[in-house]
Amino acid sequence: MTLELQGVGRVVEGRVHIHPTDLVLQGGTMNVLLGPTLSGKTSLMRLMAGLDKPSAGRVLWNGQDVTGQRVQDRQVAMVYQQFINYPAMSVYDNIASPLRIAGASKAEIDRRVKAVAEMLKLTPMLTRKPLELSGGQQQRCALARALVKGAELVLLDEPLANLDYKLREELRVEIPKIFEASGAIFVYATTEPEEALLLGGNTATLHQGRITQFGPTPQVYRQPQDALTARVFSDPPMNFLPCQVSGGEIDFGSTRTKAPEGLPNGRYQAGFRANHLSLHGPGLPFACKVKVTEITGSESFLHLDHQGEPWVGLVHGVQDMPPGMDVTVHLDPAYIYLFDTEGRLAAPAPYARAA
Repeated sequence: MTLELQGVGRVVEGRVHIHPTDLVLQGGTMNVLLGPTLSGKTSLMRLMAGLDKPSAGRVLWNGQDVTGQRVQDRQVAMVYQQFINYPAMSVYDNIASPLRIAGASKAEIDRRVKAVAEMLKLTPMLTRKPLELSGGQQQRCALARALVKGAELVLLDEPLANLDYKLREELRVEIPKIFEASGAIFVYATTEPEEALLLGGNTATLHQGRITQFGPTPQVYRQPQDALTARVFSDPPMNFLPCQVSGGEIDFGSTRTKAPEGLPNGRYQAGFRANHLSLHGPGLPFACKVKVTEITGSESFLHLDHQGEPWVGLVHGVQDMPPGMDVTVHLDPAYIYLFDTEGRLAAPAPYARAA
């Protein structure tokens, strides 16, 4: 089972929503679309489903061109962040509706509805109407209707955003198992890098309607092929600092460290993630000024200024640092990526090569 996009793009009233895209998704795989709001995730999924027709290119399903085929004629299920249920029907009937349309037997419908309801903790609510449920429960009802359908292509557009934290964590573990066992192609859109890492499988990073990289999720995270992908797959976005490589060393102006072997001399951009900055050594010291401190509980986000470069550090503990305070942060060289002046990856962080 395969879904293939061949040069698929979409232009609406002269505005590019999706640049020409080549992508192949295999049956039984988890495929995450990761990008900020308006990066093209929903637009790309609508093209996959057949809800929108591409301006260019072809959509192939198992090698057959389905570009012009109606969504009703495809084995597709889609769940949105904003849940959609039938308000006049009970939760049971909402979940059962696609099976009844498909002509399943009463016994088969009952078995499958109760199984998916149990998994999504909806069993006590099967006789209720959707408007009698909380927002999270209504989203679970919509998700159950997609799961019970047994579709070959399942598209989930930030489906867990309205759920409580505990249930989100449980479903992030369970959903990939369900679709891996079913053999379906699973496409999951999110704005959160952490969610992509938790879901695993493959990740496509998107920026302004263009896929910047696609591959196994840990590989895309550890070895982004360019600075743009590194920004998308970092939350907060990756920090950057201009530097110079010469004589086998990286010169940051205020401090130096050994350069990767064989890296040509020249100008580069060093990149590193927020959680790799610390308030205490070891590591390279950088003098910064605090702009804003955000305390999240066990961790604190430090918004910093380093010689005009905006940085964010994610450090342990409650750090009550007032704006304007001088602070020295430390960076382990093992977590420094190097990008050339065009933004292409010149050298992955040493930890990523060893992983």
